[in-house]
Amino acid sequence: MSASSPPDESPPDYLEHRQRLRERFLKGGPEALADYEMLEMLLFSAVPRRDMKPLAKKLMHTFGTYADVLTAPIERLREVDGVGDAVIATLKTVEAAAQRLAQAQVLDKDVISSWDALLDYCTAAMARNPIEQFRVLFLNRKNALIKDEVLQEGTVDHTPVYPREIVKRALELDASSLILVHNHPSGDPTPSRGDIAMTREIVQAATALKIQVHDHLVIGRGKHASFKTLGLL
Repeated sequence: MSASSPPDESPPDYLEHRQRLRERFLKGGPEALADYEMLEMLLFSAVPRRDMKPLAKKLMHTFGTYADVLTAPIERLREVDGVGDAVIATLKTVEAAAQRLAQAQVLDKDVISSWDALLDYCTAAMARNPIEQFRVLFLNRKNALIKDEVLQEGTVDHTPVYPREIVKRALELDASSLILVHNHPSGDPTPSRGDIAMTREIVQAATALKIQVHDHLVIGRGKHASFKTLGLL
């Protein structure tokens, strides 16, 4: 008695769905896909043998927007059922790539003349950070970026900043000028009294050593505040 032939097996539905999404993306670009579908495309590589639509929608529901998913803290991502190391690594790789692309627009350029690109970079790097972070952009005599360093991190609404450490680092890098940047996790970039007092201390310390402070930017969600524009510098 001959062995029966195995029944024909159709490919899983999610494989056809993945192919359709890819074709729509390649034909129409990112505008052809909803945010959850863009997220789904990312997850294909993280989990190759599973329907990713439910997880993509769950992540969007949990965090709110495509950008918020990418920038969510790792600890929060782990709380979502179905999210493991592969998914987290994929999301964080894309977040890091976006930041590096934005940074590339200001490296080795006169950042004063590339102000919009600088704001885009600072927004990509800091706007959705859940804790307050203080960074300094160190510039050379041509206002090109020498170094971008996070010098302090704090709580959800406070970061300890030490003017002497900032000036010391500027001297180590032979920087001629600085741009100060910090974020407000609340999303409102309005400078606080503490922000203003701290900035004055830094300017005083820097000026004594002939180091110019061009501006202090406060990054919120979708908006920013410039001390120079506000007449605070």
